[in-house]
Amino acid sequence: MEKQLYTISVYTENNLGLLNRIATIFLKRHVNIESLTVSSTEIEHVSRFIIVAYITEDEVKKIIKQIEKQIEVIKAFYHTNDEAIYLQSALFKVKSELLFEKRQIQNIIKKSNARIVTVNPEFFVLEKSGRKEEIEELYDGLAEYGIMQFVRSGRISVTKEEMKITELLEKELV
Repeated sequence: MEKQLYTISVYTENNLGLLNRIATIFLKRHVNIESLTVSSTEIEHVSRFIIVAYITEDEVKKIIKQIEKQIEVIKAFYHTNDEAIYLQSALFKVKSELLFEKRQIQNIIKKSNARIVTVNPEFFVLEKSGRKEEIEELYDGLAEYGIMQFVRSGRISVTKEEMKITELLEKELV
């Protein structure tokens, strides 16, 4: 089977130590986690882990089964890139003098549809949301001028098809 990127969504109760146990499942299978995001959901007291891994479909199915054995896990799903809408966010901190002295910087910002979050005499901060490739393109464009700091979030995603997740999870909770 061919490896590809899978987005794994895990709906859970918010309990201490669960992140460590989920990460251990990947570690024991020698699978690298490409991205990990944890957030609240549309359902009160339910959290969602979004984990991205480059693996085969057989591996992702086995990992889902192991994850669902965790007591606090309500339900886990996996999706390919074609089945999901996904984004990442990034912040870039760059010297302010470049914004005013280098016209190319302004062109890079416009071309990438990045947003200036703050400007002060020492630095400015850009925010860019989009696909990983879009963020990397902006990074490459700014890198030759010097990036003071850079941070990128993990993937966030929703499925293209309607999942009616509230109803699915309520059935699991009963």
